[in-house]
Amino acid sequence: MYIPSYKPHGREKAVFNTDKGTIVVELFGNEAPLHVGNFVELAQKGFYNGTKIHRYEPGFVAQGGDPLTKDASPADVISGKGPFGTGGPGHSIQGEFDPEKNPHVHQKGALGMARSMDPNSAGSQFYFTLEPAHFLDGNYTVFGQILEGLNVADDLRVGDTITSIEITD
Repeated sequence: MYIPSYKPHGREKAVFNTDKGTIVVELFGNEAPLHVGNFVELAQKGFYNGTKIHRYEPGFVAQGGDPLTKDASPADVISGKGPFGTGGPGHSIQGEFDPEKNPHVHQKGALGMARSMDPNSAGSQFYFTLEPAHFLDGNYTVFGQILEGLNVADDLRVGDTITSIEITD
């Protein structure tokens, strides 16, 4: 399991610059320090720059963060040409979804970390919930909440680009 060297102070925000507009997210560094630390490190390295949204489920989620989409054209991602949804940073972090330690739930605008069947397999792929998705609570880590730009998240579709993610306090 990867342990990020970045230690959150609990005031971080992530500014997602997309080709649809800007989304500002409060990060929950006190409740999900491994996820926030990992996300901040990846964002600061430019890992997410140029990645595409590779999954959109109406009324559920818009998902991105797969590095395999970075060099793909939006048309290729839309058509599904490639193993999109399977890429990551080369490491995994431990799940942080115990409600006693992380009380945040999948309300509309939550930022969560995708994973495989293994509860400790999150790496880089994230999702925005487009409506409440409480059936995910206790199984997937919520590590942020949209403060501004919920309409932008609602407009994200497969093939849309994350141009950059900036971390601010």
